[in-house]
Amino acid sequence: MAAAADRDTKRPARTSVWLDGKAAAPRGRRAGGDQPSGLDRVRITAATVRLLDAEGLAKFSMRRLATELNVTAMSLYWYVDSKDDLLELASDAVVGEVVLPDLDGDPDADWRDQLRGLAQGYRALLVRHPWLSPLMGRFLNIGPNWSGLSLCVLRLIRRTGLPPERRAGGIAAVFQFVYGFGTIEGHFRERCAEAGLSQDEYFTRAMGAIDGRPETARVMDSAREVAEARGGGTVEDMRDRDFAFAVELLISGIEAQGGR
Repeated sequence: MAAAADRDTKRPARTSVWLDGKAAAPRGRRAGGDQPSGLDRVRITAATVRLLDAEGLAKFSMRRLATELNVTAMSLYWYVDSKDDLLELASDAVVGEVVLPDLDGDPDADWRDQLRGLAQGYRALLVRHPWLSPLMGRFLNIGPNWSGLSLCVLRLIRRTGLPPERRAGGIAAVFQFVYGFGTIEGHFRERCAEAGLSQDEYFTRAMGAIDGRPETARVMDSAREVAEARGGGTVEDMRDRDFAFAVELLISGIEAQGGR
């Protein structure tokens, strides 16, 4: 166990790159010398996103990013203090891909359609960038794109008719569900790609490996009944149907609670 004196000398935990005054700064903390040519925070963030998409969170490093940009690793520290800064910037950058409903447009727009579209966009984001979901509990998510999404969700849930004390629960019901659904879907797609198989091929092999085993017989029998009732199709088709129906269940619950 570290001594108390040792603990006191450690740097305090970082809260957010958006709170340290450097998110909009042209460079990082180092003083003196010339700023590395050809670099800026936008380019560095875009390269970070490309690497995370291609290689995943576990393989990402400042050294790997520097190689991708053909610069020295120390050059990156003109713009950020740490790898966490880059991950937080990348997280906010990709959230900007979600198309937000126009809540200031048609006043008669149906909040149900807007919620369906936003839920689908959030799901697609998590599937497209599987590295994003593990980061969402690590940072405050207060960058401009995250803040824009949060404000949109808060305004949209107000349109549902839920009383103020129930709105947080309504947001959790919808968006925690979408988070879990999109995270699992994204990880499954990654696993299929690593195995060199399509989703349908991987699913067929996985089911074949456990079907007929006595220790999983009861689970398989119950799952088969549900699958047959749901109907066939590709893994993607079945997943889309499940997602759409689950969102409708949540909307129905919100309607019921909002009408009380």
